[in-house]
Amino acid sequence: MHFYQGERVALFIDGANLYATSKALGFDVDYKRLLALFRQKAHLVRALYYTALSEDQEYSSIRPLIDWLDYNGFTMVTKPTKEFTDASGRRKVKGNMDIELAVDAMRLADTLDHIVLFSGDGDFRGLVAALQQKGKRVSVVSTLQTQPAMVADELRRQADQFIDLADLEQQIGRDASSRSNRDTRSGRGLGHGHRDHAYDADDVSQEEV
Repeated sequence: MHFYQGERVALFIDGANLYATSKALGFDVDYKRLLALFRQKAHLVRALYYTALSEDQEYSSIRPLIDWLDYNGFTMVTKPTKEFTDASGRRKVKGNMDIELAVDAMRLADTLDHIVLFSGDGDFRGLVAALQQKGKRVSVVSTLQTQPAMVADELRRQADQFIDLADLEQQIGRDASSRSNRDTRSGRGLGHGHRDHAYDADDVSQEEV
């Protein structure tokens, strides 16, 4: 990936999308390493993380992750999910953060040179085009290494630079062996779901939102 030294960069992370992408690739994101990587590449102005929370997640295992991110260089943007019943009577949960991300990106664009969007959602194509019209470079981080690909073709084509998350695994992936050791020490086997995993300041990884 290419960044100009000194250009003002902000990360816009679609939390649910990044979680799904990293899980599809088989690794967890280490957010401490993620920040360090982009701070090396350019002048990192802001790192924003977007996630919707259901009421029962307020005090679940995702809360330590959100608190850690909030205190360690990330700007957290959250909102409660909404439950509704569709036409067939099925209960569904809605927690889309696209509008919040798009509004913030346009609002902050004048203070930035380069926007890095962590999402493969094709709905962001219009946002990328609007930012480019303002003279900003836009990179999209997702992956082509899954079947099907996690990034929409129209979004990848619109971006100035596409960064495959798979290519960043060695730089931002969490050490699986250290996680396994911690799980063993705490009495959790590898068969437990990710929601059972505890987070601490040295063990920050991606979590479903």
